[in-house]
Amino acid sequence: MNIVDMSASQQRGIVLSRIAELREREAEVFRKARPKAAAAVGKGAEGYFGGVPMHWMRDWPTPFPILVEQARGATITDVDGNTLADFCLGDTGSMFGHSPAPVARAIRRQSSRGLTYMLPSEDALAVGLLLRERFGLPHWQIATTATDANRFALRVARAVTGRPKILVFNGCYHGSVDETMVRLKDGRPINRPGLAGEFRDLTEATRIVEFNDLPALEAALSDRDVACVITEPVLTNCCMVLPDPGFHDALRKLTRDTGTLLLIDETHTISTGLGAYTSSHGLEPDLFVLGKPVAGGVPASIWGMSDAVAARYEEYNSTKEPGYSGMGTTLSANPLQFAAMRATLEEVMIEKNYAHMERLAGRLEAGLRREIARHDLPWHAVRVGARVEFICAPGPLRNGGDAEDAHAPELEAAIHVALVNRGVLIAPFHNMMLVSPPTTAKQVDLLISAFGDIAAKLAA
Repeated sequence: MNIVDMSASQQRGIVLSRIAELREREAEVFRKARPKAAAAVGKGAEGYFGGVPMHWMRDWPTPFPILVEQARGATITDVDGNTLADFCLGDTGSMFGHSPAPVARAIRRQSSRGLTYMLPSEDALAVGLLLRERFGLPHWQIATTATDANRFALRVARAVTGRPKILVFNGCYHGSVDETMVRLKDGRPINRPGLAGEFRDLTEATRIVEFNDLPALEAALSDRDVACVITEPVLTNCCMVLPDPGFHDALRKLTRDTGTLLLIDETHTISTGLGAYTSSHGLEPDLFVLGKPVAGGVPASIWGMSDAVAARYEEYNSTKEPGYSGMGTTLSANPLQFAAMRATLEEVMIEKNYAHMERLAGRLEAGLRREIARHDLPWHAVRVGARVEFICAPGPLRNGGDAEDAHAPELEAAIHVALVNRGVLIAPFHNMMLVSPPTTAKQVDLLISAFGDIAAKLAA
């Protein structure tokens, strides 16, 4: 019996048996190929809680973490000499490749001039103009992470509107901003499961509806107590969900009609093209956030405001009580960030590189779809620019609820380890792949071939 012909319950049961066999076999292959890493991780992990320097590193499905010797371009080499075609790229942090030459030169140059001094540099002045030109909004501020940038932008939204609430879409991801850590369960807002040490009911300050659900959005904004809708243009940190045709136009109209600001978080959808999804699709946000790759891998983020928001915020600042705004961190807007951002914006995040990324990402998407069809799997592939995902469920998905239901953690983990053993690395949290400027057609074809080999084993 073919997998696609089975009922959902039968399909899950039979596939799970194959998954277990595949994962056990691939785990053993992984261990044998990495004796140095196994020994080093066992010895060096004692100094860290949980054995890793950042707890997310435990989310990789490999038997133990890959210990990196170096990363160049779109290739990672581990301490055992294994090379991997890297399609994870630091989960977007290195979307333009590892250590792009212009960024590496800028870092070396700035390193002898000082790393942080809480004063602007000539690079800082240049970056402000570059951001205005590249992303359209006229007023910018610098932070260190997209989480910080989102948090600061939401403070501004509440300040200028005088409204207490924000609105998010189910399945959203905006870093670790507290107010966005809510979900829908059986249609009811709840704190996101798994939050550590959270003692507040976050749903008191946050409204939540499903992505692409315009009637629910209209109802949620009707009380006019929502300061800001914060959203990615495409849901990405779950199984990818694309907007329905006309969704963004309707979202912008509803926010304007109710006096609600619109914050577009492009931290992942910067993959779309030059100027991100906002420029490519003519969005008109009041606030804009981008983190991760904006400085070529150096921690940095940006947040921008329209003229109207900036004017309202200036007025607010002229009347508010003096004191700390709750925005800004000591190391934000340091000269190293500006040097790296300037190099990225001028020499790396450019049309020529995006054209290459778009072309190979299209090749990857087509290849994955071909292999899915060849093996009659009830899966699908989806893409936004250079960002591609295969999803182990039928598609397309329409909202965060669909995306949550589409996840198959055991299956995805087995596929990830099997891909590593075939020389390919993809993102550990979902089936995400990024194509970068140094990614080659040979690497894309390797990924397609490896994916096809694994799919054949699962569908046999």
